[in-house]
Amino acid sequence: MTTYLLAGGGTAGHVNPLLAVADALCARDPESTVLVLGTKEGLEARLVPERGYELLVVDKVPFPRRPDGAALRFPVAFQRAIAQVRAHIRDRGVDILVGFGGYASAPGYVAARRERIPFVVHEANARPGLANILGARSAAGVGVAFGGTPLRGARTVGMPLRREIVDLDRAALRGEAAALFGLDADKPVLLVFGGSLGARRLNETLAASWQDITAAGWQVLHAAGERNDATDSGDPAYRVVPYIDRMDLAFALADVIVSRAGSATVSEISALGIPAVYVPYAVGNGEQALNAASAVAAGAARLVTDADFAPAYVRDDLVPLLRDSAALERMRDAAGAVGTRTGTENVVALIDEALAR
Repeated sequence: MTTYLLAGGGTAGHVNPLLAVADALCARDPESTVLVLGTKEGLEARLVPERGYELLVVDKVPFPRRPDGAALRFPVAFQRAIAQVRAHIRDRGVDILVGFGGYASAPGYVAARRERIPFVVHEANARPGLANILGARSAAGVGVAFGGTPLRGARTVGMPLRREIVDLDRAALRGEAAALFGLDADKPVLLVFGGSLGARRLNETLAASWQDITAAGWQVLHAAGERNDATDSGDPAYRVVPYIDRMDLAFALADVIVSRAGSATVSEISALGIPAVYVPYAVGNGEQALNAASAVAAGAARLVTDADFAPAYVRDDLVPLLRDSAALERMRDAAGAVGTRTGTENVVALIDEALAR
């Protein structure tokens, strides 16, 4: 019987692929033990117990970014976190650690090395985080979601995805999805979303230009976010909702998508073969544009900057694309070359290889 320790958390981008791998490991061998290493502060503190897994806690110790008091305290705090993980490994008889980035992964990698057990790294973003950059140097296996991610020894394995996405039969569910959202299953649908809180740029542009899209014969399903700054028009062809609980059904209905370019979003859309226009979030280190780069290079998606996603872009670029059925078909075909629904299985294979060594 194998005991796995999956480390990661902080954001959904780290927790969701971790849980997908945890579910696969348990489904394959119910006698194995799957534990999760995380912090009290991250999203994992809620999502991991809800999914039925035991959360082993480690202190949250951010890497210092500037020479201040936190930097002076970091060495002692980090060594304490490593000691916490080493105790977990010994107490629970852990055979292998799998890190997905985030605060828990860095001390996890060091602890695994000191305890002489193998560890595997999975990086979800095209621009890797510091914990995974350091961990990859001595990992038994390194998997990345996007080709070209600069990590030592990396293999492109894709993103471990939710089962409802992996198993999604879009054609079979289109009628149910159309009924749920109050749209016509026989007419094409543009899905627009910017995350749970929405995206102001997308909302403002759609509010000013949705009629150009519906005039082209398309319907629009627009998830404006929980901090909703867009209102429903009353037009049955333009549906505005604050949040979509059933993203699987939204994907089943979507013929083209306009969205931000988070790693999970890009991975899911590519895996499902849906043409996309990505509008990367303008704040941050530019990782969203990098996440979309392989899909854009393959011809499966287009990229427009946040500043350029304006009503003029919708009129002059997006609407002509929606009218071009041949171009959309080429994008669907290209998505098959960059997307994969087997990311979870690929990561599990990487784990097995590390254990076999």
